[in-house]
Order: sequence, then structure tokens, then C-alpha cells
Amino acid sequence: MKHDPIVLDEHRGMAAQQATEIRRRLTEVEADQAALRGRRTELEKFLIAAPAPTWREAAEKARYLIGLFATTSMGRDPRRQQLIAGVLDDFSRLSGEPAAAAAAGEADARDELGS
Repeated sequence: MKHDPIVLDEHRGMAAQQATEIRRRLTEVEADQAALRGRRTELEKFLIAAPAPTWREAAEKARYLIGLFATTSMGRDPRRQQLIAGVLDDFSRLSGEPAAAAAAGEADARDELGS
């Protein structure tokens, strides 16, 4: 005789169900953060491995560092945010990147940093 599995969540109270859901989501967030830290470490090893051979690659390294600074409490100051945006725009303009492509790349960098 075969029985269907019992879903225990249905037999718990609302508070217990919410506590279980919170624990599940927290575990997922922690796993995502660990994976992000691992990818960031690998990127930094790559960036440290050799000097940038071109100005464009040096600017990419600087963009990364500026993005890290932007996520700190000091970097969140509105004046500094304005300065950061201006410097990133300067990098894009001076590297000859089209404005739309540069903005998309900077948005991707900010997403990767979690800001």
C-alpha cells in the first residue's frame, strides 16, 4: 500500500510556517552571498595578477574599485555619489565608449556589487 507524503508545513501554525520560510530564505541568501564572495575573490585575483596593458583595462580596474567604494557608508554620501558618477562618465567618454554601452556596463557592475 502506497501513501502520499505528508506535508508537515500544512500541520504547523502560521507562526511556525513563517519561521520555517524565513529560515529557508535566509539559507538561500547566505548561499548567494557566499557565491558572490567567491566570484569577487576570483575577479580580484585576476585583477591583481598582472598590470593593465592598456588605459581601458586600467579604467576597468578603477571602475571596480570605485564601485566597491560606492557601497561603503562614505561612498553613499550624495556629494560622493555625484563625484563617482562623474568619474565613471569621464572614463566612458575618454575611452571612446558609446554612452548607452558604458551606462549598461556600469549598471552591470553596480548589480554585481549588490548596490
